[in-house]
Amino acid sequence: MKVLVTGATGYVGGRLVPRLLAEGHEVRTTTRDLDKPAPWWGDRVEVVEMDIGDERSVDAAIRGVEAVYYLVHGMDGGDFEDTDRAAAHHVATAVDTHGVQRVVYLSGIVPEVDHDDLSAHVSSRLEVEEILGRSSAVVITLRAAVLVGSASTSFEIIRQVSERVPVQTVPAWMNTQVQPVAVVDVIEALVGALDAPGPSRHYDVGGPEALSYAALLDRYAAIAGLSRPQVEVPLLPTDLVGSLVAALTDVPSPTVRALVQSLHHDMVAAEDDVRRDLLPTGYELVPLDDAIRRSLADPRVESADDPEQADPMGPLPQDPSWSSGGDTDASLLARSADAVRGAVDRVRGT
Repeated sequence: MKVLVTGATGYVGGRLVPRLLAEGHEVRTTTRDLDKPAPWWGDRVEVVEMDIGDERSVDAAIRGVEAVYYLVHGMDGGDFEDTDRAAAHHVATAVDTHGVQRVVYLSGIVPEVDHDDLSAHVSSRLEVEEILGRSSAVVITLRAAVLVGSASTSFEIIRQVSERVPVQTVPAWMNTQVQPVAVVDVIEALVGALDAPGPSRHYDVGGPEALSYAALLDRYAAIAGLSRPQVEVPLLPTDLVGSLVAALTDVPSPTVRALVQSLHHDMVAAEDDVRRDLLPTGYELVPLDDAIRRSLADPRVESADDPEQADPMGPLPQDPSWSSGGDTDASLLARSADAVRGAVDRVRGT
C-alpha cells in the first residue's frame, strides 16, 4: 500500500516508518525543509515538501496515496487549537479530493467527563478526530495516554522530574489513574490499523496496568534505582505545577504545560477492542516494568551504530536533544531557582 506519514520525523513517526517499510509498504513522508538532514531511514522513502498549514501543499502531498497517517500535534504555542483545526480541515479536504481510502490518527485518551471539563489539549485532539471523521475515508483513531519509551514527551517528563528532584511534591489532585503503554505496542496497533475493519471508529490503547500518577513516579524511581520520597501537597494550582515541571525539565515548556493540564482526569482505556482488531493474534503487550527498563537504555551504548537493529523503546538517532534524560550537566540549584522565578511570574501574571 502507498502510505503518507505526516509527522514522520517526530517521536512516533520516526519509529513507525521503518516498521511500515519492513511490512512492504511504499512510504511517502513530509518535511517543511527539503535541505534538512534526513532520518536514518530517509533513503528508502519518498520525501515531499509540505506545510500542514498550507492547503495547497497538503493537497499535493496527499495526491496519489491510499492511506494517510496523521501524526501531527501542535502543543508548542498558545494558538495550537486553531493550528490543529486548520490542519485537520486541510487533510480532510485533500482526502476527499483524491479519494484516499483510509486515515489513521494517533490521539490521546478522552476521559469520560463533560466536554467543557476537558483540557485544551484533549479537547483539540477530539476536535481533530471529529473533523477527520467527517471525511470520505475510513478513519481509525488510536487514543493513547502515556507512551513509555525513550524520547516520548510524557516519559521524558517522568524521567527528568524523577532524576532531578530528590523529594517529589505531588499535588493532591494528581491521584487520578493512567494506563501507560509501550511505544512498540502503539506502533504495532498503528500498523494493524491499515487493515482494520470499517466503519470509522476510535480505539483506546492502554498497557496491561493502570495506576495513579504518583504510583507511576514511584515505579519509575524503583526501576531506575532512585530513592524519591513523595509528599502530597494540597491546593497546588495546575498552572503553578505546569510552570515548575517545565522549568525543571528540558522538554519544551508549552508541551509540558499542555500535558499537565490533562492530569486532572483518569486517562485509562474504556474498551479493549484494539487487541481483537488491530494487534496480531496472540500478541502480548509489554509489561510496564519491562517497558521502563527498555526505555532506560544508555544512549552511549544503544545509540544505533545500526539503528535498524536497535530497540525502538530506547534511543534512536533522530530523537530530540532533550531526550535520554536531557541535559544532565545543568545545575539542579539553577533549575530550581528558574522554576521558582517562573512560577512566581505566572502567578503574578507577568
